[in-house]
Amino acid sequence: MDDFAVIAEPTRRSIVDRLRVSEHDVGALVGELGISQSLASKHLRVLREAGVVESRVVGRRRVYRLTSRPLPDVMAWVRPYVELWGTSFDRLAEALSEEEPDHGR
Repeated sequence: MDDFAVIAEPTRRSIVDRLRVSEHDVGALVGELGISQSLASKHLRVLREAGVVESRVVGRRRVYRLTSRPLPDVMAWVRPYVELWGTSFDRLAEALSEEEPDHGR
């Protein structure tokens, strides 16, 4: 499955959003998302196979977290936009700071 298909599904994006904040086991994701355990496991398998999440066993639970590897195809596609918007915001900040009255005088 390509990187864009991995994050195209809203439930998988919700899982990624929650794992961005903290590790979760399947039960916690089921409770927070209001989905079945089998559906959560299915989406976690897709995310794991894509290299987005990894798991470790803690007692009788399997705990999931995001990996440090971003989705390379998505990152490559997004990067030029981030750079463009970042430059635009930097220019806006400079323009606004030049227009601010000097309150210290």
